[in-house]
Parts: sequence; C-alpha cells; structure tokens
Amino acid sequence: MPLSSFEDLLQSLHSHPLVDPNIAFDAYVPLDLSVDNPELRGVDVSNSKDLEIFIWNHISKHHAQVAFGGYLERRAIYNRSTYFNQEDPKEARHIHLGLDIWIEADTPIYAPLDGEIHSFKNNTNFGDYGPTIILKHYIQDFEFYTLYGHLSLESLNKMKVGVEVKEGEQIATLGTADVNGDYPPHLHFQVIKDIQDYKGDYSGVCNQLDLEFYKANCPDPNLLLNLV
Repeated sequence: MPLSSFEDLLQSLHSHPLVDPNIAFDAYVPLDLSVDNPELRGVDVSNSKDLEIFIWNHISKHHAQVAFGGYLERRAIYNRSTYFNQEDPKEARHIHLGLDIWIEADTPIYAPLDGEIHSFKNNTNFGDYGPTIILKHYIQDFEFYTLYGHLSLESLNKMKVGVEVKEGEQIATLGTADVNGDYPPHLHFQVIKDIQDYKGDYSGVCNQLDLEFYKANCPDPNLLLNLV
C-alpha cells in the first residue's frame, strides 16, 4: 500500500544513527529540559556550564552515554537571549522544534539518510545554532530537509552546496560552547518538510501562536530516529 503521509514515510525508513553506531540503544537516556521538570528548579539554565553539569550528572546517574529529547518542550533557557524574546510575551519563542542529542564536543555526526548539501551557515546570534548544515532528501516522491545545529566551525570547511551525501557518511563534528551559541555540546536535529527560502538556518524554536504551523512543517524527529 502507498504511504499515506510524510510521517508514515519517516517511520518506514531505517536511518543510520546520528552519532557512533556502536553505542548501544540502552546507552541512550531521555532528558527533560522543560519548564515542567522540577529537577531544574535549582539549576541556572542560562549558564552553559551549570546546565552541562546537570546534563552529565543525569547521563552518569543512568549509566548512559548519550542523552536525548526535547521535541516541543517549553524551555526557560531561551529567556536569556533577545534573539528569542519579543516585547509581546505571546511572541516570545520558547517551544523547541527539534530533537537534541547531548554528547561530548568533537563527536562525529553522520548523515541518517542519502541526500545532498542544501546549505550551511554560521548562525552567530547569542543562543543561536552556531555552525549549521542542512541536507536535502528526496525519497519516495517526498522532498524534505534535515537540519544539524551546534556544530564545530571546522564542520563548515570545504562544504559545497549540491554535493551528494551518503547515508552513514560523516558530515560534521559537534562544537563547544564558545562557537555553538553558548550551550553544552549537543546536536540539534530537525526534520523540515518545506524549508521556504531559508538557507543554512531555519527556526528551531517557536512561540505558541505559530505552534500549529511548525508542528505540521517540522514533525517529531524521533519518527525517523526511533530512539524510544
């Protein structure tokens, strides 16, 4: 039977892991960075070092190697940056649209699917992605995009639009807080159906007013990654 939706397609694909494929499935632990997590009440989430300590303590406590999560989480961390905040509180962006993979800086990042380099850019606003790569995919009559944010500066070296990328090919490494928008090292991974006119960038956080649009345009990345 033909696939009935883009989400069905994502679920049907067998993607390559974004990080080391030798890391066992049970070495991944979910991480909640939402405003509803009581464990964060004593953590200064605006301080990347304090947040990093919390994340690594969480990983260690669960005897894991990688933490993941964050799709549609309402987060306080974006309150620190004027890039996400507006004068009207209703327009403040604090709802996370991607899935984060929390692991050490310099970790290699791999393409989950065949595709090509759509665009790349160093997004330098405070709290932004830092170095970012976007891949374009065309599978079973669906054209879509995947975004990789918070990379190392070296990841953008020798990048060229239109270059073919194979599933499982290393495309980048993770950056440190001094280049990745001032966050603990992690990958922001996002699936985008219609990238509009964006190049090297796309909203990874939205406000409540725009949530329904972004939910439709940026479905849950875990449909593809299948981490839980």
